[in-house]
Amino acid sequence: MVPLTDLPQEFSFIHRHFSELAGPAALGLKDDAAVFAPPAGKELVIAADAMVENVHFLPDDPPETIGRKLLRCNLSDLAAMGATPEGWLLTLARPPGLDDSWFTAFCSGLKADQKQFGLSLMGGDTTSTQGPLVLSLTILGSVLCGQAIRRVGARAGDGLWVTGTIGDGALGLRVLQGLLMDPSGHLSSRYRLPQPRIGLPLYGLASAAMDVSDGLLQDAGHLARESGLAVTLNANAVPLSDAARACGPNWLDVCLTGGDDYEILFAVPPAHESALKQAGVLETPHGPVPVTRIGQFHEGNVGVQVLDAEGQTMPFTKGGWSHL
Repeated sequence: MVPLTDLPQEFSFIHRHFSELAGPAALGLKDDAAVFAPPAGKELVIAADAMVENVHFLPDDPPETIGRKLLRCNLSDLAAMGATPEGWLLTLARPPGLDDSWFTAFCSGLKADQKQFGLSLMGGDTTSTQGPLVLSLTILGSVLCGQAIRRVGARAGDGLWVTGTIGDGALGLRVLQGLLMDPSGHLSSRYRLPQPRIGLPLYGLASAAMDVSDGLLQDAGHLARESGLAVTLNANAVPLSDAARACGPNWLDVCLTGGDDYEILFAVPPAHESALKQAGVLETPHGPVPVTRIGQFHEGNVGVQVLDAEGQTMPFTKGGWSHL
């Protein structure tokens, strides 16, 4: 007879590390599914992302930042649609080399981000692997009915705008690979901990939006293609941090194509642009977010053209990150 007082190893692992992250919808992580009632008058917005060791993060990255980055990547998808986070589910494949102390640190980072962004764990799954650590997160958010911002919707004449700065994450990876110096630590921090723009007031302002995860050029192309338009991007208008500028002009192509920015790229009709230019920021519950006009949508061959300071077309061998 099996003693019922002993928890199976998997359940014990879940209880030790994830019970403090669980919210009411998780039912104490004792059932096979969560029960969640969407807020009245709102639609659900659901996104999912996976991260694999040595592909999306480095083996020696601090465990506190790995889970937070995964959560923040998904939060960024919600932010692009103007959604409010509600909860999340985590699936992980655990290699034998990660002990309890690693997961204690991993969950402490997630706990901090849950508090900051106002959501809780709903459930998930755990398994083992002889390969690298694999993490997959599904996030649930909500938005007022009919107010989700999509990639499609830009019109000829709309300006192309972006939040924050571009290139820090891609350069941060190069820093951690030993290819660049980063005296301030800003670049490596931005690679490990992106800043999701939750609460960005896009409805009624933007005609289309998405987050910049796979490279500015590639994601600008996604926006243009979905609306059947061309977009011209002015390289000298792209906002760079002081740390990125200090790396020099030879790293500009990495900034524009490297990805890992998790800023929001959005189209703004001309009627709204003057007020946005004057303000220079959008207010969110997490503080003001700087915004910059970097280009314009127009009729023509669908795609992206990048111009330098002299108005000449800049050639690029690739547009961004490919997942396959």
